[in-house]
Amino acid sequence: MSASINMQAYSDALVVLGTAGIIIPMVHAWGLSPVLGWLGAGILLGPLGLGSFIPEAPFLYWFTVVDPSHISGFADLGVVFLLFLIGLELSYERLVAMRRLVFGLGGLQVLITAAIIAVIVKGLGYSGVVAAVLGGCLALSSTAIVLEVLSRQNRLRTSTGMTSFSILLAQDLAVIPMLIFVSILGSHGGSVIETAERAVVHALAAIAIIIFVGRAFLRPLFRQVARTKSRDLFIAATLFVIVGTGVVAALANLSMALGAFVAGVLLAETEYRHAIETVVEPVKGLLLGMFFFTVGMGIDFRELLHWPIWLPACVVGLIALKAAILIPLARAFGVPWAAAIESGLLMGPGGEFAFVGITLAASLGVINSDASSFSLALTSLTMALIPLLSILANRITPLVDQRPPNPALTAQPEPRAHHAIVVGYGRVGRLVCDMMGKHDVPYTATDYDTAAVTQGRTLGHSVYYGNAINPPFLKACGVMEASVVVVTIHIKPTIDEIVQEVRRLRPDIPIISRATDADHARHLYTIGVTDAVPAVIEASLQLAESALLSLGLPADAVNETVQARRNEVRAELQKHPIVARPRAADTVPAERTEVV
Repeated sequence: MSASINMQAYSDALVVLGTAGIIIPMVHAWGLSPVLGWLGAGILLGPLGLGSFIPEAPFLYWFTVVDPSHISGFADLGVVFLLFLIGLELSYERLVAMRRLVFGLGGLQVLITAAIIAVIVKGLGYSGVVAAVLGGCLALSSTAIVLEVLSRQNRLRTSTGMTSFSILLAQDLAVIPMLIFVSILGSHGGSVIETAERAVVHALAAIAIIIFVGRAFLRPLFRQVARTKSRDLFIAATLFVIVGTGVVAALANLSMALGAFVAGVLLAETEYRHAIETVVEPVKGLLLGMFFFTVGMGIDFRELLHWPIWLPACVVGLIALKAAILIPLARAFGVPWAAAIESGLLMGPGGEFAFVGITLAASLGVINSDASSFSLALTSLTMALIPLLSILANRITPLVDQRPPNPALTAQPEPRAHHAIVVGYGRVGRLVCDMMGKHDVPYTATDYDTAAVTQGRTLGHSVYYGNAINPPFLKACGVMEASVVVVTIHIKPTIDEIVQEVRRLRPDIPIISRATDADHARHLYTIGVTDAVPAVIEASLQLAESALLSLGLPADAVNETVQARRNEVRAELQKHPIVARPRAADTVPAERTEVV
């Protein structure tokens, strides 16, 4: 019997590890969020998915999770590690600098949204307790997916990025009292007031212990471990602190995540903060993925077929309601219209901590299984729409906020002929423009980042604000008369659209584009670039050149060898013929196209 149980546990672990090693990389290659991949895998491979067909198809035993309890313990640690990292990001100086948006805009968003959703749920016939829990949980947004979308587009430092991060930070801080509140509601014995008093006393005592011990011993502990210069011991010490503080909080009937959060805040001010981040990040990713996997296992969409209209209506309604609340709030705090609208749409869907709160409430009997199942499905469906909402926001915001941020951006490109157009005025773009200037080659540079454009024009360079995917803007830059177009940005979907649009307007013009790697370069050749320069390969050639020169080899011979190898690589990447394939754009360019 024990051998059978152990084998079952091993098979369940293999399913999760297979998801991490096979399915998630495929999801990432498709351009989707890994969070959605974990959720989808949990739904498909859980006991309510393919696992329910094991009696008819026994071979599915090896491809599904039979007993969720085998991985639930590790999955819960994912939330603990996530909150530890959030605490690690909260230095005192950072909170002070962002206090207006975090505690003002973010705090009001959480309170107002939770109250309105609670009123709506109460009006649907649910009890006040259920309404309060669902209101608080559904008011939260997805930190994991939203920050990933903005990071992938290199827009965390834009108005949208800073606004979204501030609101998400406020929501993450709100998770702690929300979990305490749910725990109080789920306690049995004594009145609610007595339970709340005991919970507050226990919470304060546990937090005081963690803070006292942390301030007295954490820095000396990591100093001593660092002296050993052993990475293994440093990892062990980090895990001990995270789990240990979580256990202290759990002994006080608090969430383990709360203890880890406080430990993260204490370590945020130490010199070991970044080293700890590098240790925790990969472990956190896997454990948090397991958490989303277990959440997916608890969702049974077959039962939700009873609400084929009600569920989609609630999905649209939740996103619209939260966006309608946040947009005017953001405007009241001075956020530009474009950033307010985009932040509203990104914050509209539910978030991962809704899974934590709703699952906890269901396990304590605060809400029934039907409400829990419906709410989890609602949250997961709205989270799946975040990438599409980002695209929609980028389509809408140029129509809403067409005014340039400052007068320097109203300059129009000068009429030119036989010039170069450089798309992207980041570090790579500036270097390309400098080289052209040294050889007296006329150029027109473009960028969608206002700071880069303003800086360039202040220096007297021919830089213009605009979207290089927009055909009228390309024509205004002289694409019909230009001799070459150089694309220096690094965001793949945006590069594709620019290349296709330029090729549609000028089938004959040479297009030189930056590529992230060899596969991306091959793809660019198929859609019409004349020459693609893979950043990784070019860096390797430069390293080889420097190494050969440092060994004393003649410069002429080294240059000849490197150039020959460069030509070989180019010929290999050009296996596919250069064919113009203009198509409708399916992805909106990022707000900021500067190369970092």
